[in-house]
Amino acid sequence: MTADKRYCMSSYLAFRFIENDDADFKDGMHHTHITPVPDESRTPVRSAEEMDAFMDRYIKDVTKGKRPGVLLSGGMDSAIVASYLPGADAYTFRFLGGEFQNAELKRAETFADHYDMRLHYVDISWETVEKYVDKVMERKCAPVHSIEPQILSAALQAKADGINLMGIGESSDLVFGGMDQLLSRDWTVEEFQQRYMFTDPSKALKDPVDLSYVFERYRNGDRMDFLRFMNEVFSIESSSSYMNSFNTAGMEYFDPYAHMKMAEPLDLARIRSGDSKYLVRALFRIRYPDLEVPEKVPMPRPVDSYFKSWKGPARPEFLEDLDMGTFTGNQKWQLYCLERFLDRFM
Repeated sequence: MTADKRYCMSSYLAFRFIENDDADFKDGMHHTHITPVPDESRTPVRSAEEMDAFMDRYIKDVTKGKRPGVLLSGGMDSAIVASYLPGADAYTFRFLGGEFQNAELKRAETFADHYDMRLHYVDISWETVEKYVDKVMERKCAPVHSIEPQILSAALQAKADGINLMGIGESSDLVFGGMDQLLSRDWTVEEFQQRYMFTDPSKALKDPVDLSYVFERYRNGDRMDFLRFMNEVFSIESSSSYMNSFNTAGMEYFDPYAHMKMAEPLDLARIRSGDSKYLVRALFRIRYPDLEVPEKVPMPRPVDSYFKSWKGPARPEFLEDLDMGTFTGNQKWQLYCLERFLDRFM
């Protein structure tokens, strides 16, 4: 392993994780991220009915002898997982006293009621973030995704309630075509790089590292093999946030979607016409025949509110006089979290 703070700063901003396994922020702190389920170990599914049979079998097996719970949002992925755990405990994030994304809360209540679940709210505020962010950064040995402190909070609350296994629906988007914006067109390598990077290191750091080599690995002529990129790069970033949070809490978890794969190639034309995650949508209709399919909603987190008046990073690694108005709330989180990590651990 090599200590390379300069590289790690740029990689975190661009990809939200350290893409090079051999690079660390400093000696003695090796970053950790997930190893995806091998393709040969995943069950191929062709229809919602095949998904239903697998989910029922898998969840019964993995929860045997456990007291399971589920992270339940207002979206269809976690609602489907919850439907195989009737009577279990469900945990739903509630932000800013319920004033943030209230419609999400109402849908989660409806899902929980449908399967007689005990619904627990996990109240999240900036104080929650402050309480847990250093813990998840220390465990990961790197700055983190903005969802990690709140997942840790939920896991600890569930653990105190006696839950020893938590179900999530995180991998559904990746496996079944839910990343509709990234799947919306064919991209050149340069276009995809500009579209995908979470925060361009050159717009925030005085001494950024050029990370175009990561995208070049997926070049096919002048086009980007974006499906392979998402399977090999994005999958690590997204799933590692859950792994790190639950590991920090000492809580086991399961994600049934991560153990399936499409038996046939994604129908990109169908997704681009507005029918993303078409197999998952069909499964939702099986599990909740009297409810409308909810549209895709990312896990909520009020980062815009948190950083509304933040002046930006002050450490010397960052460009001076950054215009915070040019950064989104999620990008401000990354800048804040990177600076906090450097202050606490470097």
